[in-house]
Amino acid sequence: MLKELIDKFYLDHQTEREQTHLYISDAGKCPRQIFFKFKKAPREKMDARILRIFEHGEYMHRNIFNILYRLRIGITTEVPIPPQELISGRADAILCINSENYVLDIKSMNSMIFRNLTEPKKDNVAQLQLYLHYFNIKKGLLLYIDKDKQEMKEFVVDYDENLVRSLLQGFEALKQKIESNVIPPKLADYSSNWQCQYCQFRDVCSMAGAGELNWEDFKKKIESYGSKLQD
Repeated sequence: MLKELIDKFYLDHQTEREQTHLYISDAGKCPRQIFFKFKKAPREKMDARILRIFEHGEYMHRNIFNILYRLRIGITTEVPIPPQELISGRADAILCINSENYVLDIKSMNSMIFRNLTEPKKDNVAQLQLYLHYFNIKKGLLLYIDKDKQEMKEFVVDYDENLVRSLLQGFEALKQKIESNVIPPKLADYSSNWQCQYCQFRDVCSMAGAGELNWEDFKKKIESYGSKLQD
């Protein structure tokens, strides 16, 4: 009874953010998923449980921000990168520890993933590298928080110019595909990749096949599927 009411509240207040810019948080994510967001392809609504997980993660970020202010090491929080054409982004914080500046990125996860974490996740490193690039800071901190037990792990990340160059080239290539209406291919490890498990575009992606294809042609094919989702 109450559970159903709470779930309905989350589902009724769910908003699908339209994507009109590439974001640093897209680094390491499936290019096809990002393309579909830009093109407003039909997607399934998120489960109420997932929405609550996201909300809880935001609360944990706020708590860390409060601690940083009290420690007097947080120079600034939620700071946007300097405006430029390709991508947008907002770092969690810029810190000064022992007279050295760091870009901080906070990630929360469940105990099972946290327990097995022995090095920073590649997509998190990619995102942090871009923040380091745009803020011209040479070191970053990835802070992982166990949402269940409140334990923490941290990893220091040094700026990697070659990795940043590769990431920016990838963003440029994706931007060209979006502008030319070419759907990117599936991930090489499609279906086994963790992103596929939570992707709202699973069905649409499956309908598109494995390789690149023209968006305008494919859009006609999925019009009826989009109508079913809205019913």
